[in-house]
Amino acid sequence: MSERDRLLQSLATITADYRSGELLAPTPLHIDRWIQQFPGPVQQPMLAELEHVFSKTYFTKANILRFLRSLVSNAKLAGDDPCAFWRGVKFLKIQGGGNSQKEMLQLFSEVLHNHCGFSVDECGENPAAYLYLDDVVFSGGRIRADLMGWINQTAPAAAMVHVVTIGEHRSGTWYANKQIKEAATAANKNIQIKWWRAVEIEDRKSHTNVSDVLRPTAIPNDAATQAYVQGLGYPPVLRTAGNVGGKQFFSSEQGRSLLEQEFLKIGVHIRSVCPNLGIYQRPLGNVVLKTTGFGSMIVTFRNCPNNAPLALWAGDPWYPLFRRKTN
Repeated sequence: MSERDRLLQSLATITADYRSGELLAPTPLHIDRWIQQFPGPVQQPMLAELEHVFSKTYFTKANILRFLRSLVSNAKLAGDDPCAFWRGVKFLKIQGGGNSQKEMLQLFSEVLHNHCGFSVDECGENPAAYLYLDDVVFSGGRIRADLMGWINQTAPAAAMVHVVTIGEHRSGTWYANKQIKEAATAANKNIQIKWWRAVEIEDRKSHTNVSDVLRPTAIPNDAATQAYVQGLGYPPVLRTAGNVGGKQFFSSEQGRSLLEQEFLKIGVHIRSVCPNLGIYQRPLGNVVLKTTGFGSMIVTFRNCPNNAPLALWAGDPWYPLFRRKTN
């Protein structure tokens, strides 16, 4: 087996349960069709770097169930009598868009039933605490809107809210937490928020050089990319080379930079040929700020976020690696 064939098979194995039951399982041929949209010389190096990245940033269903099982018995959260704790938790079902909360609650309910013998629907008749469960915090907009709406409408005068996600991007969490606290103060309610996650991802502007997301060190010497960046109206915040990030999602500076450069260039191209992309769908991922993009490399078995590079999920005429299910 050639090294290219090995990489194609490895990536198919890593992502094998992507949208299982909805799409055909990824195959080496599927991944090969996708990577062939990039220039020939960079294809195999990109596959090698993506093998490293997705071994750390792709969350399988088994990964998520393992985290939820550990959460059920986490003494810092649930104390010495976890089942008694969970009996008193009201699980919030307030997501305003998408199905991630519903699907995560179904998984948690299975785990809880296996551990304690009851489901999330049997909990929280007289709430001692509330829990907001979702998969990943990216910009924080969804959770911010959901909890601010709840605070302004049906939340009690005082409450402890545990926010549980598989992963959180630090900038989105910081902003969401700030806005939620301000909403509670404005509503004259005592709402305490505690955040729980499996992985915390550095994406703050002030920590660009040690970030765990795609942040180019330079704008590619490509006319279309240069024109796109100039059209943003703001000089890009560039990363100083030499750091793969605290989570070591990337194998090396060379591998990281390769993804940043190639995803940025091809993302500009995708924007020019795909008619249904909005203005905020930047080359490196959806974000309101006028930047090259959000840059997250997190993908879960249930979906690919639009905060990931366009090259991973954009559709016709581009062929996506992860066909995305939209809200």
